[in-house]
Amino acid sequence: MAPTSMDVAAGLRKRLAETDPDLLRELIATMVQALMAAEVDGICGAGYGEISSERVNSRNGYRLRPWDTRAGSIELPIPKLREGSYFPTWLLQPRRRAERALVAVVAEAYLLGVSTRRVEGLVEAMGITAISKSQVSAMAGSLDQLVSAFRDRPLDRGPYRYVWVDALTQRCREEGRIVNVATAIATGVNAEGHREILGGDVFTAEDGAAWTAFLRGLVARGLTGVQLVISDAHEGLKAAIGAILPGAAWQRCRVHFVRNCMTRVPKSAQDLVASLVRSIFAQPDSASAVAQHERVVEQLQARFPRAAALLAEAGPEILAYRSFPKEHWRQIWSNNPQERLNREVRRRTDVVGIFPNRAAVIRLVGAVLAEYHDKWAEATRRYLSLESLAKLDPGRLADPPVLAAAS
Repeated sequence: MAPTSMDVAAGLRKRLAETDPDLLRELIATMVQALMAAEVDGICGAGYGEISSERVNSRNGYRLRPWDTRAGSIELPIPKLREGSYFPTWLLQPRRRAERALVAVVAEAYLLGVSTRRVEGLVEAMGITAISKSQVSAMAGSLDQLVSAFRDRPLDRGPYRYVWVDALTQRCREEGRIVNVATAIATGVNAEGHREILGGDVFTAEDGAAWTAFLRGLVARGLTGVQLVISDAHEGLKAAIGAILPGAAWQRCRVHFVRNCMTRVPKSAQDLVASLVRSIFAQPDSASAVAQHERVVEQLQARFPRAAALLAEAGPEILAYRSFPKEHWRQIWSNNPQERLNREVRRRTDVVGIFPNRAAVIRLVGAVLAEYHDKWAEATRRYLSLESLAKLDPGRLADPPVLAAAS
């Protein structure tokens, strides 16, 4: 896409530095400006500053036009032409500045996981024909500044007592091949009791080195005060937690553990076994949870010995939450922010299918994470109350199982 006289990336950086803007509003404004620039390039027959024999017109600055959207009012710089006039009728109408189909269809299309080829078709359906797949990709690329600012922001709302870490697998093209990459996501509860998305990254494989680098990056940005980390039982991740977050207790994710149990029982019995395992976490106190764990192991031993062995071995890992305030138990299990976030990310990325490169994975997943981070920050109800957070002793060593630092 040809460059424009307006440095969109510099403008976004300036606004992010001076204020705390709504990232979704910035995303919409960036996409719309890129669409208008692409349409003006088609009208002129050449890009801004491009020397071409096919040029029939040229630009002549901008005029500001207010545009009201659900995300807030936006001052749109509409390009002007030296000959004739340009007005984005597909976006604005006289006496009507409210958002139209472009906001719902194009501005959020990439954020919703629509591929660049499909975005091009949607744009053409609205009457904009002078746009190509490369221009759509360039528009999506303009989101990189917003995503980068979100991913690199300081984590200054700690201490973060509870942290969830997980990874999703995405497919992307690399060197002419389709490979699987891991998208790591970390969420936490800040000092104000609100959920917060701490960060996200993409790496080749879920090994110890990758997880160590990911967690080290979070610590470098300000992650402190972690007392409990909830994750699956990936050995590389467990080693990284022990090395980078010494003294933090580790809780094996219930969702992942139940899935692991289901692989050891026949399909016809999976509902029964899942209900028995979940009953362990529904107990009102620590002693009852331990007793129920022993009963379930005994009940499974006769018919499903492999599942019983897994449950018995994982007892300390799945019951680590017992050493924390009871007020937090239900939230940690029943209102797990990581699993719901994973489902939303998966819903968006499944539409794309195969990403063209890793940058595209970071762009889309990062935009989704930024959107949900803003939604959580604006929530009036705290995830955990300040009174219950005060019950956590910041100076105490976490109870077992504490992961030892990797040697």
